[in-house]
Amino acid sequence: MAKPSIVLVHGAWADASSWNAVAPALQDQGFAVLAPPNPLRGVASDAAYLASFVAQRVSGPAVLVGHSYGGVVISNVPAEDARALVYVNAFIPEEGETVFQILGGSGSAFDIPDPTTVFDIAGYPGAPEGDAEAFLKPDTVHRYFGQDLPEASRWLTVIGQRPITLSANASPSGAAAWKTLPSWAVVGTDDLVIPAATQRSMAKRAGSTITEVAASHLSMVSQPQTTIDTILAAAASL
Repeated sequence: MAKPSIVLVHGAWADASSWNAVAPALQDQGFAVLAPPNPLRGVASDAAYLASFVAQRVSGPAVLVGHSYGGVVISNVPAEDARALVYVNAFIPEEGETVFQILGGSGSAFDIPDPTTVFDIAGYPGAPEGDAEAFLKPDTVHRYFGQDLPEASRWLTVIGQRPITLSANASPSGAAAWKTLPSWAVVGTDDLVIPAATQRSMAKRAGSTITEVAASHLSMVSQPQTTIDTILAAAASL
């Protein structure tokens, strides 16, 4: 049986380079690896883009891997477009849930009364009324987002971050693909963005096979082997 393709979906404030420590090891194992751009504009449109990408760029079975908000996106791709889901420090939403709802009361560094203490908010051309983009303040990256990365890597994250719209974080998730697909979850126990307890709760609800790693929200950068091993386990199960 042909090996599945591995599709790596980045989250907010990131791009495909967030998978640079993971992708080569998967390629060395003979997998076709793709890391498409995630538009970060809205759940429905981002999922539609990923589904279109998979339909046109992937032949055969696919394992979809999502980090952070990327977990919302892969959860909203029609189940027939994938064979397995892997969540890395990710949101695993139930239908109707939003990112803001999941983080509410979680103890997240982002669940605070004044979001402008951790985000820089900026308008963007063509934005619907009331919408804007959120950028991470440099201090947010250093203290909460990737606190276990070397300082130089944290500054690269600050410099190259891709913003997410506020509306994407407030958009309700659609039908959950994890209800019909097997899933795996990497839980970063030192994650200050999506606290470990919240990750575990979502993963248990989805029936995911859970692996924990002592790492920040960017565990696939700071401790990539755990993510690599989890993806390989998902692929081997097909």
